[in-house]
Amino acid sequence: MGTLFIVFILAVFLIVLISKGLIIVRQAETIIIERLGSYHRTLNNGLHIIWPIIDRPRQMLWRYVKTDVSGKNYIIQKNQTRIDLREIVYDFPRQDVITRDNVTIEINALLYFQITDPYKVVYEINNLPNAIEKLTQTTLRNVIGELELDKTLSSRDIINSRLRDILDDATDKWGVKINRVEIQDINPPVEIKSAMEKQMRAERDKRAKILEAEGQKMSQILVAEGDKNAQVTRSEGEAQARLIVAEAEAKAIQKVAESLKATGSDPAQYLIALKYIKAFENLVKNGDKTVVLPYESSALLGSVKTIGNLFNKS
Repeated sequence: MGTLFIVFILAVFLIVLISKGLIIVRQAETIIIERLGSYHRTLNNGLHIIWPIIDRPRQMLWRYVKTDVSGKNYIIQKNQTRIDLREIVYDFPRQDVITRDNVTIEINALLYFQITDPYKVVYEINNLPNAIEKLTQTTLRNVIGELELDKTLSSRDIINSRLRDILDDATDKWGVKINRVEIQDINPPVEIKSAMEKQMRAERDKRAKILEAEGQKMSQILVAEGDKNAQVTRSEGEAQARLIVAEAEAKAIQKVAESLKATGSDPAQYLIALKYIKAFENLVKNGDKTVVLPYESSALLGSVKTIGNLFNKS
């Protein structure tokens, strides 16, 4: 019976030893194993067996973000033996940063990183989450401190790129790869926001006035071109009309000259007499009671009367 009891005790001890020595590592996780306090090996995904007494998983401090019912985020830190190899997102608390032109702004940043070397994460840095947070905050202050407020608000991509390059270079010795840095919010002070809004309204009013002035200028140009074209057309029409009248008068003079050849009268005197008659008609229409006639006009009128009688006889 004593032998059976000892065998039973040994069997139970062996089962407990084996159960303690079996470790299952899930995909995208790893575990650092130390033997008697020194680094022994790194366990990747799969089933592994260790010596429970002399081999122990190394613990490291990790950070989690939990959201309560009200939507507020809480940061929880605890020691754990499993190292997550997936991309991790850190949402850092808001911080005040001073720009180059001495304006204090509030910035909230997101950091995306991934562990590439678990050995360095465990043995090269103490409290990795806190180290990354402090490094990001100081780097952000340095980058924003080199930019003015307007440049800061309009250059998020440039800021993100510079932060990523600086942080990736600094965290390389920790076994961490910085994939992306994103600036979530940039909040200037209330008085700065008010001044910016006024500036935006003034700029919009300025653009509206410029557009209105350009429209009026174009309208005046079009009206002037229209008037010019109308005057040209009117002048061309008047010139054409004068040409037609001149051609008609030329034909009339030619016919009068042919008719007066038989009488031996001068056609030019006849035409001048007609002009006199027309002028007299205009004087009469104007209501003038007294009309002064040159001496030569009576002779011309007599010649016209004579010519008229000749035409009547013929």
